[in-house]
Amino acid sequence: MPTSTKQDYYELLGVGRSAAVKEIRQAYRKLARKYHPDLNPGDKSAEEKFKQISEAYEVLSDKKKRDTYDQFGFAGSNVGQGMPGPGGGAQGPDGIHFDFGGFDFGGGSGAGGGNASFRDIFSQMFRGGGGPNVQREDEPEPGLDLEYEIEISFAESIRGAVKKIHYTRQDVCPDCHGAGFTATGKSQPCRECNGTGQVTRTAGKMRFQVGCQACGGTGRSRTLCRACGGEGRILRTETFEVRIPAGMGDGSRFRVAGRGNAGTNGGPPGDLYIITRVAPHPFFERRGDDIYTRIPITITEAALGAKVEVPTVDGRSLVRIPPGTNSGKSFRLREKGAPSVRHHGRRGDQYVEVQVVVPRPEDEKTRELLRELARLEPTDPRAHIFETAVLS
Repeated sequence: MPTSTKQDYYELLGVGRSAAVKEIRQAYRKLARKYHPDLNPGDKSAEEKFKQISEAYEVLSDKKKRDTYDQFGFAGSNVGQGMPGPGGGAQGPDGIHFDFGGFDFGGGSGAGGGNASFRDIFSQMFRGGGGPNVQREDEPEPGLDLEYEIEISFAESIRGAVKKIHYTRQDVCPDCHGAGFTATGKSQPCRECNGTGQVTRTAGKMRFQVGCQACGGTGRSRTLCRACGGEGRILRTETFEVRIPAGMGDGSRFRVAGRGNAGTNGGPPGDLYIITRVAPHPFFERRGDDIYTRIPITITEAALGAKVEVPTVDGRSLVRIPPGTNSGKSFRLREKGAPSVRHHGRRGDQYVEVQVVVPRPEDEKTRELLRELARLEPTDPRAHIFETAVLS
């Protein structure tokens, strides 16, 4: 890259050479607000700094200009000092010599008899065509999405609820209506470009025009909005009621359109994503859309079978216990689970696990009945254990 006394454009904006256009734009906006002449009246150094960062942004925000700058430095960009005059040459990064002697730098025909001058070709390369292609910093940009966590009860997660939330977002500035600038008086012509919307840059003996950053290419003077500092947005706390859909689980999220940060320069707002945090329930346990519960049954119900009532999220329901049911056996209640947020109209199931409660005999008569039961049912429930537990 040719040497130059000018400060590197990336260093001027404080970004890396691999920075994305969005990062470059954000860095420029931050510095532009700091050094803008409206906020630094009479400060020549701030005015010069503003021109430098505007020049750097003009090149780095345009892909063709940036590619040329990355390859040739200031020799190929808008204000380079290493660009040779007629008959001269430049050496590229790979040692290849570029001879510009056959081109007319003064605006006439080239030495080879062509109709277009090198200045025209160079200007078209920078502009992407014959007409102006002002890469403005005030292009519309969408606002960022936001997230908000809200705590709800287990019942609210099943049935849905309406909750009031409070959060802070970036809203459109009411003073400048999101423009970041306000008209000065009767909107006088911009002093930087004399109302043309473009300023002249030079590269060696070449000249070409770029969009004026002071007025954003409008040609009219602008004053930085003092309410938002040129950002076009202000922080605002909002309060509104949001409807929690039925079936939201712990960590589920849903979108509220247009409630995120406001966009800039007329860009659309982002969205607000609500994340639900569900409080645990002492009886119901949710896994996906299914609900799991445990209920105790007596030894008589387990042995003889029975119909027992169990709680569900919809109320009471009957479960048929077959004779000889062991503790730990699960039974399914179809569509007694949580509503599905992915499949409208569907529901999960409820799984009921029974736990046999062994009675504690308090008198001799009860103990005798249990001994009689043991004589009538002498089966050893542990007999198969010894057959499978032998180590071979």
